Amino acid sequence: MRICRFNSLEFEAPRFGVIDGDQIRSLRQSKGLEAFPSFTSEEPIPIAMVQLIAPIAPTKIVCVGRNYKDHAAELGNPMPPEPLLFLKAPSAIIGDHEAIVLPPQSSQVEHEGELGVVIGRTARQLSDGEDALSYVLGYTCANDITARDLQRQDVQFTRAKSFDTFCPVGPFIETEVDPSDLQVTTRVNGDVRQTGRTSAMAFPVDHLIRYISRIMTLHPGDLISTGTPAGVSVLHDGDVVEVEIAGVGTLSNPVVQM
Repeated sequence: MRICRFNSLEFEAPRFGVIDGDQIRSLRQSKGLEAFPSFTSEEPIPIAMVQLIAPIAPTKIVCVGRNYKDHAAELGNPMPPEPLLFLKAPSAIIGDHEAIVLPPQSSQVEHEGELGVVIGRTARQLSDGEDALSYVLGYTCANDITARDLQRQDVQFTRAKSFDTFCPVGPFIETEVDPSDLQVTTRVNGDVRQTGRTSAMAFPVDHLIRYISRIMTLHPGDLISTGTPAGVSVLHDGDVVEVEIAGVGTLSNPVVQM
């Protein structure tokens, strides 16, 4: 099942919905993703009549650094003994086909294609024996855009990761996929730059959910960006970057200079 988020002239605010062929069935606005799959009684809406936007509106974006050995090695960093976490501002989110804007403060903005995990129900202090994946609504494509020169300069990651437009997500949330061994591919202008499998992650999805839940409560709609394979490269004005995850979809974004 594919969950989307959309704007329509019928509604004052964005709605969540489920894609059904060439139509969308709207979810109840009062609860949003937490009420999934509680639908409204309204008639399905043709996709052609709506504007699809980023499929999440999270309270937070939790990112995992150095979760692939080859990526840590290409940047000259050691593998961490525990998940290396950082937060990315929710205001950085954009959807499929929206533009990544290169800020004047950086001359080295890079792509990082990743599997995104969307939380479906509140997760807090999960035990080792709990089924962490049962707290997942679904999976999406994410691009952890990074101003690498600012990341090195600042040491901590907030500025480098949180410029507006630095978190493309989408095009929808896929609820029926096994995250344990998915192919993740990032292309720039059609050329493959990154490729890897989620089975190569140092810390798999279920471990990450348990670990994060013991630090901060995960709410429905929150996003975990699980780390990127090797092959990051600099983006330039006019590029088009795509993140494709087998069984999930393809996220495509043009790049423009501010």
